[in-house]
Amino acid sequence: MRSVLSAILVFEAIIIGLAIPVAITLGEVPSALAGAVGGAAAVTCLVVTGLLRFPVGKVLGSVLQVVVFGLGFVVPLMFVLGVIFGVMWFGFLVLDRRIAASKAAHDQSAPPAD
Repeated sequence: MRSVLSAILVFEAIIIGLAIPVAITLGEVPSALAGAVGGAAAVTCLVVTGLLRFPVGKVLGSVLQVVVFGLGFVVPLMFVLGVIFGVMWFGFLVLDRRIAASKAAHDQSAPPAD
């Protein structure tokens, strides 16, 4: 499941990077500010991708989904994209927990190996 969450964050970093010029032209955000905030958010997505092997990675990824949604105050389309990525992120987190619970139940019910 980590690979799916990683893919979500990588695609999110790409989308944030593509939103920087939109923020400058349509949102009339100063280019330095748009580049700094957008660049920091995109790089954070990539850093969190590397942290997904630890439990803190999923927590940081969840916080990052809220931040990306908040970017919609600058570029309104990011509200829509934030919801799409957020639904995917939290949906796969729920699915990951269900799979882990199912594996644990299966492991407990399996006869011991010789």
